[in-house]
Amino acid sequence: MSKDAFSSLSLKPELLSNLGSLGYEKMTPIQAQSLPAILAGQDVIAQAKTGSGKTAAFGLGVLQHLNVKRFRVQTLILCPTRELADQVAKEIRKLARAIHNIKVLTLCGGMPFGPQIGSLEHGAHIIVGTPGRVEEHVRKGNLSLDDLNLLVLDEADRMLEMGFQDALDAILDYAPVDRQTLLFSATYPKEIEKIAADVMKKPVVVKVAATHDNSSIEQIFYKVDSNQDRLNAVRLLLAQHRPESTVVFCNTKREAQEIADDLEDYGYSAIALHGDLDQRQRDQALVRFSNKSASVMVATDVAARGLDIDKLDCVINYQLARDTEVHVHRIGRTGRAGSQGIACSLYSDNEHYKVLMLEEYLDREIEPAVLPPLSLLDQPTFRPAMVTLLIDGGKRQKIRPGDILGALTGENGIRGDQVGKINVFDYCSYVAVMNDVARAAYKKLEKGKLKGRSCRVRQIRG
Repeated sequence: MSKDAFSSLSLKPELLSNLGSLGYEKMTPIQAQSLPAILAGQDVIAQAKTGSGKTAAFGLGVLQHLNVKRFRVQTLILCPTRELADQVAKEIRKLARAIHNIKVLTLCGGMPFGPQIGSLEHGAHIIVGTPGRVEEHVRKGNLSLDDLNLLVLDEADRMLEMGFQDALDAILDYAPVDRQTLLFSATYPKEIEKIAADVMKKPVVVKVAATHDNSSIEQIFYKVDSNQDRLNAVRLLLAQHRPESTVVFCNTKREAQEIADDLEDYGYSAIALHGDLDQRQRDQALVRFSNKSASVMVATDVAARGLDIDKLDCVINYQLARDTEVHVHRIGRTGRAGSQGIACSLYSDNEHYKVLMLEEYLDREIEPAVLPPLSLLDQPTFRPAMVTLLIDGGKRQKIRPGDILGALTGENGIRGDQVGKINVFDYCSYVAVMNDVARAAYKKLEKGKLKGRSCRVRQIRG
């Protein structure tokens, strides 16, 4: 028997026979690595992307542990969007075909609240839902988690990106401490580490190997003569690589602002980050860069200190850093989370001493590369796929990410997968939406209500 065959697992016979009828024979890598621990009742952290077979991995665990005769909510599966929740519920129903009388119920924002209360009154074994709506039902006493023995956080990184941290914390407060917790996430940022440390017991960590070297940072150096040459070099590198997210490092605040303004004039979606910004400007800059509605951030080292920016495609050093440690720290921000990163550094003759220091530090000779051809500047600039909408209501108005997601995806709304990161501050909120649905999203929010009140909405340009 092959060790990656489903029959090698101690699954219920009806689950195994159903898997055969569905054509599931061999386990995918994430299933082979996570299922033994899941079936053994251990907490599991699995780093896996959509399409890796993760739903069947936790779905089989859910169905193996379920006591059908006990008509109580035993499993809660939280997903970032309604579309994913529907998909997960459908997959679990398919896997459960051979086991009779299993009730799976979905609870998502953007759907009428009343019918969900009615469904909950009839009971269920498995709840699949979005954090905002599940938290609301739990808080209002419509959903009891007293009998919960298995909690699944699916696409946990995306849930946090969309601003569901508070809702997750509230749900976890109601969940029994003595339970099994499974956490699936495509990436593993610090916030996920914190959740894992807070809510899991000695979790088994499973990671499907990336298909490429996850520490790969390509370092390229370019020699320039004047400041105009530097700016053109930045534009040429952005035109050649067309990165979704780039940080351009400068040594002074003034330069950071000037370069961001110049790039904006040339049609780039660029923002500045430096010490002269007030808190609101800084928040807005970070929101737009992290939600992918601005593709270039021009920053000083001090302003960028402590920034946890994942999936950064490219770093450009407008000038070489004043010391080698800072240089290494700058370029280390790219090539994370298993992706290829590019670090481009510009230098002139009067920075030759910095080049010598770097050569010694890196133990390699630095040869200047040839810049891309000037003809690239005739191409249209890269424009981000997302835009940011600013809503004039926040935590003080009791607005939560789930309310915004529900308002956008409700009747005749846009799809959940067209909504990006949601950030809720005390008095305002930001939501990223796909460019092609920005107008529809704007109208939906402006005509609709959040927490019973109308809110002013505007698109942040740039």
